Amino acid sequence: MKTKLISKNPTAYHNYAIEDKLESGIILSGTEIKSIRSGKVNLKDSYAYIKNSEVFVSGMHISPYEHGNIFNKDPLRDRKLLLHKKEINRLIGLTKQKGYSLVPISIYFKGSLVKLDLGFGKGKKLYDKRQDLAKKDAQKQIAINLKNKQY
Repeated sequence: MKTKLISKNPTAYHNYAIEDKLESGIILSGTEIKSIRSGKVNLKDSYAYIKNSEVFVSGMHISPYEHGNIFNKDPLRDRKLLLHKKEINRLIGLTKQKGYSLVPISIYFKGSLVKLDLGFGKGKKLYDKRQDLAKKDAQKQIAINLKNKQY
C-alpha cells in the first residue's frame, strides 16, 4: 500500500529516546481531512494520553479548512486514536513506568486513510541532547572530510 507523508514531529527524536513505534488510525471530521490533504497540520507540541481505556492525541493543530464555514472544528481539539484493545492494554502497562510518554511522530496517508505513528519513549535529559548533537556533528564532519578527500 502506498504511503504519503503529511507531517513529522520535529522535536520527537530530539526530546525523547523513542523505543517503540505503533501505527494507529485517527478519527477526523470531513473538513479536517481536506485540511490534512492540503498539508495544514502541525505535530510540534502534540502528545498522546490514555483515558478510560481509550487513546487520545492532544495539541495536534489542524488548520480550519478555508471553505468549511460552519462545519470546521476546533483546530486543537483532542482526537481519538483507533487501536486494538490488546495494543491499548500494552500501552497502559508501558506508560505506568516512570518517565515514559506517548509521542506522535508523524502523520501520513496509507492509501486513502490517515494514519498516525505513535512513539513510546522516555524523555531525554539536557546532557543526552547535547551528546546526540555532538555525535550528529561528528558524523557530519566525517562525511564532509570523506567527500572532500580525493584519491
